[in-house]
Amino acid sequence: MWTNGSRRDFLKNSALGIGWLAAMDLFGQAAAETPGSPLAARPSPLPATAKRVIHLFMQGGPSQIDTFDPKPALNRLDGQRPPDSFGSEDFQNGQFRDLRLMGSGRTFRQHGESGLEVSDLFPHVARRADDIAVVRSNYHEGFTHSQAQFLIHNGWTRIGRPSLGSWILYGLGTENRNLPGFVVLLQGGVRSGPEVYGEGFLPAMYQGTSFRPGPEPILYLNPPEGRSRDRQRDLLDTLRKLNGGHLRERNHDSELTARLETYELAFRMQMAAPEATDISSESEATKRLYGLDDPASADFGGRCLLARRLVERGVRFVQVWSGNGQNAIDWDGHTECERNHQDRAAETDKAVAGLLADLKSRGLLDSTLVIWGGEFGRTPTSDGGRGRTRGRDHNPYGFTLWMAGGGVQGGTVIGSTDELGLRAAEDPVHLNDLHASILALLGLDHERLTYRHMGREFRLTDVGGSTWLADQLRQA
Repeated sequence: MWTNGSRRDFLKNSALGIGWLAAMDLFGQAAAETPGSPLAARPSPLPATAKRVIHLFMQGGPSQIDTFDPKPALNRLDGQRPPDSFGSEDFQNGQFRDLRLMGSGRTFRQHGESGLEVSDLFPHVARRADDIAVVRSNYHEGFTHSQAQFLIHNGWTRIGRPSLGSWILYGLGTENRNLPGFVVLLQGGVRSGPEVYGEGFLPAMYQGTSFRPGPEPILYLNPPEGRSRDRQRDLLDTLRKLNGGHLRERNHDSELTARLETYELAFRMQMAAPEATDISSESEATKRLYGLDDPASADFGGRCLLARRLVERGVRFVQVWSGNGQNAIDWDGHTECERNHQDRAAETDKAVAGLLADLKSRGLLDSTLVIWGGEFGRTPTSDGGRGRTRGRDHNPYGFTLWMAGGGVQGGTVIGSTDELGLRAAEDPVHLNDLHASILALLGLDHERLTYRHMGREFRLTDVGGSTWLADQLRQA
């Protein structure tokens, strides 16, 4: 075995030099990608149509009525009181009281060969109508932002459960050991906190890694000035040896294991991450495709472009967030919902369409599942809060999301809400069904993807869930 000193002497005096170091790195990579490595890529246990996921999360909750679920009857009844069929659900501002029905000011048109109806909020996405499958009948039980975000991301209303990305990384591993397998690209704050993309009770190595917005997504990526790569490797080897002894005495604590893996990943990322995150190397045509030439869309567009670069390099799950957790700068349209959505659509529409087009042109869309949606939808009534004008309240009872790629048949609509857009009516998709079907598209059985914790086998879908939606998405 080489000692630290003898290895330095070997590199200094041997003609092999850097070539030897590169060979050793390849040997190390092969070892890390053996079946025993917890992050090694693993074949899906069931037939899969998707290999990776890009989740475009519209924080705050976009209105289904103003985006992908037109309701002519609601427009005709604009200003009237809700019918008795609405029931007495306790919305955020109390029961329906003096609330009034509020039609949409958007124009819906059919697009593509499929004739899919899309709001004029999304002229660019509308051109990709034949690539997307719109699911109009989603529902869950979380009315507040934090409850709903935990449900959408973690399958549970409270803190402590693993996120969807963590479950997928746990089930399939990652195809690039030099980058995190689960990356989160935020615009700013998160209403429910970072636990929403956390690993919960899974080993800590499966947590999401947040990249910062802006030109330097990863802090301290470059080694300290004056420290060579060889010296840094020696330091990590010594640290790993000391921590390994510490770990053996503590029953292989997952957080310590994750910290060891993080040190190694950080070392490898110094070589891989600068290239992966440098979108300046893209062509001007590609940058325009994502809207980087427009100040309104440049931020979200840059993160969508980075998401494509990451999945192209083997990252398993990437989330791109729109909205910074504040009402004025996310999709939470309590006040002037139409103006709110116009602003958010201007920031995201071109980038989302560009992402779909770019993935397709590179042959990646067939194997990359793209998901668009928020934590819930919005009510067909005015918000009714003091001083609020033409806003919409939260609505978890019936809302829309769409998927593209990953074996999904585009140009289709699955399910519907009632004629006013309040509740899922035809083919309702509970949150558990949604998660089970996303896993199924990736070749994972939601009933078998489990982790033992506190004496019980846990899973993303808890004790529910059906994969019927995945069957519909593939066959539609």
